[in-house]
This record gives sequence, C-alpha cells and structure tokens, in this order.
Amino acid sequence: MHIETRKLHLIEEMLKVKSEATLSALEKLLKSTNNKTVKKTPSLKDFSGIWSKDEAEEMERIISESCETIHPDDWK
Repeated sequence: MHIETRKLHLIEEMLKVKSEATLSALEKLLKSTNNKTVKKTPSLKDFSGIWSKDEAEEMERIISESCETIHPDDWK
C-alpha cells in the first residue's frame, strides 16, 4: 500500500474515533513521533520493510558482488 493511501486510510479511521481519550492518545503519539523525526538522523532501519522481496534480493546480490569480492589489483 502506498504511503498516500495509508495516510488517507488513517484519516478515515481517525474520523470514526468517538473517545476523547483515544483522540488525545493519537495526538500525543503524532506529536512525539513528529518531534523525533525532525531531530533523528535517518538510518537503515528506517527503510526496513519498504523494499519488495525482489528488491531486497537484488540489493543483497549487488552487495555480495561488489563488496565481498577482493580484487588483487586494488591492493598493489
């Protein structure tokens, strides 16, 4: 599911919220998350789960081919 679709789905679900406590908890969560993302330096964990299986396998293949191969001429 694309990020924009997910956002719209969340908005639809939030419109159904009747509880003041639930709404307050959601607001608190969003505020704390937004504050963290502004200050946080992105890491590889932030990208976890966004690649398809094929993309992840391709990345592993590329890393194996380029990083795990020793070229003797590079050490001269």
